[in-house]
Amino acid sequence: MHVPASPGTEPTTSLAELLGGRRAGLEVAAPAVAFVVVWQLAGGSVGWASAVAVGVAVALAAYRRARGHRPRAVLVGLLGVALAALVVLRTGRAEDFFLVRLASNAASALAWATSIVVRWPLLGIVVGTLLGQRTRWRRDPALLRAYGRASWVWAGQYVVRVVVFGSLWSAGAVAALGVASAVLTWPLVALCIAVSGWVFQRTLPDDHPGLRHPTP
Repeated sequence: MHVPASPGTEPTTSLAELLGGRRAGLEVAAPAVAFVVVWQLAGGSVGWASAVAVGVAVALAAYRRARGHRPRAVLVGLLGVALAALVVLRTGRAEDFFLVRLASNAASALAWATSIVVRWPLLGIVVGTLLGQRTRWRRDPALLRAYGRASWVWAGQYVVRVVVFGSLWSAGAVAALGVASAVLTWPLVALCIAVSGWVFQRTLPDDHPGLRHPTP
């Protein structure tokens, strides 16, 4: 007999598994941190810094593929670093290595906000897919409302990154951008998971059977 867990616990666990936990955050931050470290050690050489960053990304991609990660997910991460390296090699400005990440976070913030407005909150799509529900959760008004409110937390984390990265990029603060890349990966995502789980739990009625059991 299946006993549903707490409404706030299930989405938190599922999203944490989807994101790959702390390891995934380190994989995202490592190429950027490597770029900044080498850039400083090499006397401001964007060429060496870019080469090392791409090398780190290739090594991480090979490791992730060996661990059975989907080829598309591995390729997307690698292409993001390669594109960032091309941008900085073209402009010669070290801070421009973070332009791709700044743009991707801005696009993500817009996508999450739009999904809520059109009543297809991305948090519901992600968790519903993980639970094999397809779109059944949308026929449950309580779940739809809870997913919508919790999705604003996820939109907010992208806005935080845009503000921080945008401010540091404008100031040309390359070292600070490297630090922000580390802090605003898994630590911020972990906070986002916890807060969105709390919002979801507070929004869902006490008598609701749980997110695994959508009710029309």
